Amino acid sequence: MARAKLVAEAGSSAAGACTTACPTQDHRTWGECVRSKGLQISPHINDNYGTRQKAWDRELDNYESAVRQGLNPAGTKQHHVDAAIKEADA
Repeated sequence: MARAKLVAEAGSSAAGACTTACPTQDHRTWGECVRSKGLQISPHINDNYGTRQKAWDRELDNYESAVRQGLNPAGTKQHHVDAAIKEADA
C-alpha cells in the first residue's frame, strides 16, 4: 500500500516503472530509471572470455616450453603438446 501511494504521489505509472531502490520513483520507464542511476557496466562481467583467454595463453606457454625442450609438437593445442611429450618419454 505504501509503495502504491509513493508511486501515485511521484506521478509515475501504477505499473511500477521504477526500480524498488529508486529514491524519486518518478521515471516514465524502467530504462529511464536505470539510466538515471549512472550505472557502469564492467567489461569483466563476461568472465567466459577471460577464462578462454587464460586457457589459450596456457596452451601457448606449454607449446613454447615443449619447443624449448627440443620437442616438435604437431600444433599448439594441448593435446598435441601432450602427445609430443608422451612420444619423447617413450
